[in-house]
Amino acid sequence: MINDQAAARFRRLGTLTIFAVYFVILVGGVVRASGAGMGCPDWPTCFGKWVPPTEEAQLPANYHQIYAERGYENTQFNPVKTWTEYTNRLVGVTIGFLILLTAWSSRIYRKTDKPIFYLAVSVFFLVGFQGWLGATVVASNLKPLMITLHMLLALFIVALLIYTITRSQRGGIAQFDVRAVPGKVKTVLIVAMLMTLLQVAMGTQVREAVDFIAHEHAYIERQYWRDDFPVIFYIHRSFSSLILFTNLWLAWKIIRSVDKNSLLRRLGFSLAGLVVMAILAGVSLDRLGMPPVAQPIHLLMANLIFGMQFFLYSCLKYASTNQPQASMSS
Repeated sequence: MINDQAAARFRRLGTLTIFAVYFVILVGGVVRASGAGMGCPDWPTCFGKWVPPTEEAQLPANYHQIYAERGYENTQFNPVKTWTEYTNRLVGVTIGFLILLTAWSSRIYRKTDKPIFYLAVSVFFLVGFQGWLGATVVASNLKPLMITLHMLLALFIVALLIYTITRSQRGGIAQFDVRAVPGKVKTVLIVAMLMTLLQVAMGTQVREAVDFIAHEHAYIERQYWRDDFPVIFYIHRSFSSLILFTNLWLAWKIIRSVDKNSLLRRLGFSLAGLVVMAILAGVSLDRLGMPPVAQPIHLLMANLIFGMQFFLYSCLKYASTNQPQASMSS
């Protein structure tokens, strides 16, 4: 038997780690939106120091030449950008420790549910790989493909964490009354997740185009960036309508089919709210001249939507196991 306190500790650690990963995604979005990705041109140090400088006078007089020889052009020290990127790294290190603690606390499942233990340990190694990939992103001088891979891996790590924590609570989840939930909801949830991934992929293409446009405009005159947007932006924008209606349908079906005090009902409302917030952030990017604050919010909402869809699907999957099949096919 698993100690209840140990199981609760594992659940709390895992949940905290999930929120921390989302926080680092938000911080990463801020880094990109502010153009601070090269605020620290080296890794793991920052301008050769473990604690970044606060003013240019603390750097060697020929630091431009030093980094130019390493392949970094126009490396101009900016304390705000440097500390923004450094904060991103500190948050990433913190997540590494949280993942380690989560993996360690998962050992209680080695005899009763080995996949939980193996998944938690796998996430730990994936986070280590993510750290290496982050260093590669810096070494590549922020190549768009590397940035996209870095973000998608974060999404995968979150999904594994969500599944691991959900699986550890499947005994309680199995008590959810989902007899009134139409069976096709799970199928539509799978479609919705695929749609979200496609939308995120298109969003990364738009983001890469915006990075190029921003560089061409020297990161100023944001109100004119929209004039240079590629066709993929308009496809991405139109596809958001399908995303909206699909997720609102899912939320409505779940909300009306479960008890008013059910966790699933709250998750349904949360999914609808996240989708609306993501679209509002996207509209502000389109219509308000690419405000920097909206970019990381838009990215974070997209990641939260996928996480919420995945969590809902996992809950319905485990809840369904204790329900008569006929009641799930309405």
